[in-house]
Amino acid sequence: MLWSLVKIVVFVILVAALAYGGTVLMETEGGAQIAFGSYEITLTPLKAVLALIALIVAIYVALKLLGLLVAVARFLLGDETAISRYFDRNREKKGIEVVTDGMMALASGDGRLALAKAAKAEKYLQKPELTNLLKAQAAVMNGDKLTAERAFKQLVTDERTRFVGVQGIMKQKLDEGDTDTALKLAEKAFALKPKHVETQDILLRLQAEKGDWVAARSTLSAKLKHGAIPRDVHKRRDAVLALSQAKGVFEKGASIESREAAIEANKKSPDLIPAAVMASDEYVAEGKQRQAARVIKKAWEAQPHPDLAAAFARIEPKETPEQRIKRFGALTKVHPENPESQMLAAELYIAAEDFPAARRALGDLAEMNPTARSLTILAAIERGEGAEDVVVRGWLTRALTAPRGPQWVCDNCQTIHAEWAPVCDQCGGFDTLSWRKPTHSEVAMPAGTEMLPMIVGAMPEPVVEPDDSDEDEVEETATMFDVTPAEEKETEKGAN
Repeated sequence: MLWSLVKIVVFVILVAALAYGGTVLMETEGGAQIAFGSYEITLTPLKAVLALIALIVAIYVALKLLGLLVAVARFLLGDETAISRYFDRNREKKGIEVVTDGMMALASGDGRLALAKAAKAEKYLQKPELTNLLKAQAAVMNGDKLTAERAFKQLVTDERTRFVGVQGIMKQKLDEGDTDTALKLAEKAFALKPKHVETQDILLRLQAEKGDWVAARSTLSAKLKHGAIPRDVHKRRDAVLALSQAKGVFEKGASIESREAAIEANKKSPDLIPAAVMASDEYVAEGKQRQAARVIKKAWEAQPHPDLAAAFARIEPKETPEQRIKRFGALTKVHPENPESQMLAAELYIAAEDFPAARRALGDLAEMNPTARSLTILAAIERGEGAEDVVVRGWLTRALTAPRGPQWVCDNCQTIHAEWAPVCDQCGGFDTLSWRKPTHSEVAMPAGTEMLPMIVGAMPEPVVEPDDSDEDEVEETATMFDVTPAEEKETEKGAN
């Protein structure tokens, strides 16, 4: 609308300028005199200008006629395509101008004008690889999916534009949610241009979403080969894919293959927590407790995590609480100021019924960095030291509304996940989950933030509905340990 108004204003200004110029020329005295031989012509200023314009037009027509005469002469001399080339040259020139206008319309975001220019260029040019590309892009911008699909299919028929056509249809299928067809098209596009980074990323994401870990690792290796990804990033992501492959194989019951894949994932990225946990469990299954402990210690040095502590407990499930405190010193001494280390030490002392030591280990964490877990631990300590029920219930009540602490959070969409996964189920991001505090209100409760199962020597039950059962969870956590003071126990035994 605005552009049309501008064109109307410019047209009016030009007409006014021409009218004003003509009036000035008519009122101007004098003129131009042309003499040749015995003839002499006097022209007024207006006639002189008109004569100049007529001369320019005559020269232009003469040049065109001269070009046509040359083409006819070449045709008579045996060049059968001379005349057709002469007319084709004019059409090609006009077509290129229209294509240029269409590209400018695309750049300015005017899809409708670009589509009109593409249709006009198609009449002038006999180059479908050029006009179909412009038509497809214009149709996509204009929201005309049917026209865009037809144009992309025409591009597929030409070997020079096949990749563009396949990629265009692939993106259409992605927008429609047809990931099965999009995956096949991505594989075809990757075969046509294996160095294309965008195609590599789309193919890798689709393969990961489908759980085809072997194919995804092959695509990732191709990205490294063609220099589309740094070597350290490739190593990390290959470990993620190896871990996912190990989980899939494990679910099918092939424990030997899963064991090898889990250990491979841990070797590629020792700081990948799920890989370390799975590798440790596989080493324990093989009777290699020492290797399992080494794996957990190395991952704990990178980042303390409750799942690592739980896996470390499973290495020696039959040890006494005192033995466990001693063995876990290998973890708690690595990052003593880390909240995870403090809570881990406090839980171990609670299991051994050494409540003063548990309080010292917890320190002021419940006041300085209150989370549901740290407050629940403090409630257990208060109960063990014989505090009144109202004090214990007070800490448990605070735990109900306290933050959950670090969780698996997607770095792209900030979605909180109950457990680690290679692909974010919200945004589809690959290897985007990190263990940290969420930046917004929490909507999930990771299983690892329950009281550590090492204390009772059992795995925690999965949390199905964390948001609707917070109160039951805290009450269950508070009763996981027998924290009744020794004096009360003796009294109960005497009564019995």
